Amino acid sequence: MLESLKGDHYKTIKTPGESLFKDRGSKFIGLAFPLSDESDFAAIQEKIRKEYYDARHHCYAYRCQPLNPKWRFNDDGEPAHSAGTPILNAIQSCDLWDVGVIVVRYFGGTKLGVGGLINAYRTAAEEALKKVKPLDVYLYRHYEIRFPYSAMDDVMRILPQTLFEIRDEAMADDAGYRLRVRRSQNSQALEQINELYQLKIKEIEDHD
Repeated sequence: MLESLKGDHYKTIKTPGESLFKDRGSKFIGLAFPLSDESDFAAIQEKIRKEYYDARHHCYAYRCQPLNPKWRFNDDGEPAHSAGTPILNAIQSCDLWDVGVIVVRYFGGTKLGVGGLINAYRTAAEEALKKVKPLDVYLYRHYEIRFPYSAMDDVMRILPQTLFEIRDEAMADDAGYRLRVRRSQNSQALEQINELYQLKIKEIEDHD
């Protein structure tokens, strides 16, 4: 779970998902949501706590930032590793990043035991994650190229044949474009423009 992403592609979710699981009177409400940064979690958690203020437990797990992994789980008063861990395992089993899941429990009067709790929290999380809209994310490196206007024909003859994607123009006293390329294809793309000797290229921050 702590290993950073290999490659330049990962799966996340585009929309929230909700589920309801019942066992011997207890209700487990699973709430899955996108979470691009762990600093956003507290506000989401507070909102859910207010909405389900009368619930006995608000257990959770999240996993985000695949290049610099952040993850956490919390049992919120349930026996150790009976709630947060199975929720985290559900996220990991789906191979998802930038996702949080909170499972709210309304106690039904009958103790379920550790095994029953593990099953309930895992199931509620899994079912909530089935209700989301998935999203494929690709990681890019971003560049700006500059060249004399006199070289425009050569650049536009070669550039469309490379792995670079033109994002927008950056015209000034000289010509320029902002580009992006998938991280896994970066070296190959740079080699494809080697023959453009009048071209200057620099890596820039993502402006998407």
